[in-house]
Amino acid sequence: MNTQSQSAILNEPGVPVIRNINLVGLKTLYIKEVRRFFKVQLQTIWGPAITTALFLVIFTVALGGGKREVLGHPFGDFIAPGLIMMGMMQNAFANSSFSLLVGKMQGTIVDYLMPPLSSGELLIALVAGAMTRAILVGTAVWVVMALWPGVHVWPMHIWAVLVYGLLGSSMLSLIGVLTSIWAEKFDQSAAVGTFLIGPASLLSGTFYSIDKLAPAFQVFSRFNPFHYAISGFRYGFIGVADSPLVAGAMVLLAINIVLGATCYALLRTGWRLKA
Repeated sequence: MNTQSQSAILNEPGVPVIRNINLVGLKTLYIKEVRRFFKVQLQTIWGPAITTALFLVIFTVALGGGKREVLGHPFGDFIAPGLIMMGMMQNAFANSSFSLLVGKMQGTIVDYLMPPLSSGELLIALVAGAMTRAILVGTAVWVVMALWPGVHVWPMHIWAVLVYGLLGSSMLSLIGVLTSIWAEKFDQSAAVGTFLIGPASLLSGTFYSIDKLAPAFQVFSRFNPFHYAISGFRYGFIGVADSPLVAGAMVLLAINIVLGATCYALLRTGWRLKA
């Protein structure tokens, strides 16, 4: 009788059956996100990898970058890590900015809102899926660049590669989720990528050391969080950075916390997600 009564209480409407973290649901949504981009991996992984690697070809061949040195290292070795990080961040944004938006556009947003997942679990699954794509793209870019003659991309400080790779990827994943919540059509999401993510990536110090810039532009670069992700990631490969490592990590961590809290709050309220 006691067992039956307890079962009846647990099944009453409004009484949560899953009282802790829904690991099964979180894992299922994560796998769904990974399968979604992996089914078209030529477009979502290998295409961006080749496109990013073309920057290396242009600068080391067409512009004679192999004869130049930056921060005491050959130009190819200098820009390669930044290109890897740039590709990771851009694709993390591309993945997470598409998830909820396509649900709103196609009327399938209920697939994200109806399952027994908390706002935190939904956010974790979306960010983890985007970061997985970022890691796969980064690995593919690294493989392509490792095969390019005269370029050395073997990590010197693996901890820096992991820390800044994860911080940078998570930052763009969260920005993508925020964009996906806010945007109501693909044009709005594309505008964020075109007018914010793209310029911030290209002006982050990927192709140059900010120490060579005029003071006004150095100040601008210091306020660009992309710069800290790329500079710290580059340190993991060549052992040199043009920004303080600890300060950069703290800046990225603080931005991730603010973005994560904002996305969580918006998911809880259902802003622009629930009719």
